[in-house]
Amino acid sequence: MFTLKENRMRTLLLSLCTICALGSFAQETTKLTAAKHNKYGLIYNLPRTQVEIEALVTKTTVKVGPFYQYAERFLGTPATITQDAETYSLDKVQVFTRGVPDKEQQYLVQFKSGSTPFIYLDKEGVILAVNTDPVAEAAIEPLTPQPKKYSLEGNSYYSVFSEDLLLAGSTNKMAEEAAKQLYHIRESKVNLITGDVDQIPADGESYKVIINQLDQQEQSLVALFMGTVETEQYVKRFRITPSDSLTDEIAFRFSTKRGIVSKDDLGGSPVYLNLKVTERGELPIDEKGRPMPLPKKGLVYCIPGSANINLQLNGKELFNGNFQIAQFGVKYALDPSMFANSKKGTAQVTFYPQTGAIREIKY
Repeated sequence: MFTLKENRMRTLLLSLCTICALGSFAQETTKLTAAKHNKYGLIYNLPRTQVEIEALVTKTTVKVGPFYQYAERFLGTPATITQDAETYSLDKVQVFTRGVPDKEQQYLVQFKSGSTPFIYLDKEGVILAVNTDPVAEAAIEPLTPQPKKYSLEGNSYYSVFSEDLLLAGSTNKMAEEAAKQLYHIRESKVNLITGDVDQIPADGESYKVIINQLDQQEQSLVALFMGTVETEQYVKRFRITPSDSLTDEIAFRFSTKRGIVSKDDLGGSPVYLNLKVTERGELPIDEKGRPMPLPKKGLVYCIPGSANINLQLNGKELFNGNFQIAQFGVKYALDPSMFANSKKGTAQVTFYPQTGAIREIKY
């Protein structure tokens, strides 16, 4: 909390810092330097820890072939697709944490005059480092949907209908003509591969083109009997900012018939989130075991707590992991004198952006 006098200084410093950093806002980080023009004071935010859930879903659409009833008669094997259907599968779930600025945790750190310490903030004003460059976070590989896949590569099987097939007087006769055309194509492929043809392709590229065309025609004719399959993936993201333990919190609902649905849609099974606080952050203690007082006008940081996060669907565990969470911790501070020039050197500090905890201190 700020006093009235500190609030006035905070407003002035925020304006000055904003002017100095305008050229940096297009970047991922902003560097602010304590100097005479801002009375050696810099303003920053500590983060709240946000839990982000990513879910990868595959939608599969199967369509029955128009001649599926004749598959066993003309191809010797029954059709596996006998009716149109649309199904969804929850393929993968991953969880990670990120820091978002906590507007209630904004601080002014007052450095000693004569020194020129600097801090780095992220694009949202969360502190990353003092007197040194921020540490590059290991990139979290997001779940990425695969391109849409077709059993016919997007081609309609009707494109290979021959004249005899189109002029057939019944469905049975059409199926018979399609089967003849299919066997003819397969025979042509075998002859081409073995070289038993009147005219061999001029070069390897021409050979590949012809084989590819025959393959596509074969797939299209087979699909008349066996049907088609189309798969499409998508990713849904959910964010939760916990304030305490959570038991059987519904993160989202999932249906094998409709995919991810809203939390209040009872047609989907709930994906339960259980978050258990496993450790609370504690203040440093002195030699007598008493909590140490907060240094006055210091650089406030977070000593986070920890939590276990578990996701389950229909009794099956989808994810289990442990994370540090700022909200389950306490605030402490570094003495500003650490950042002034001295015989020991000037302190350099880096922080974890997810929690505002100290990553490393060195001189």
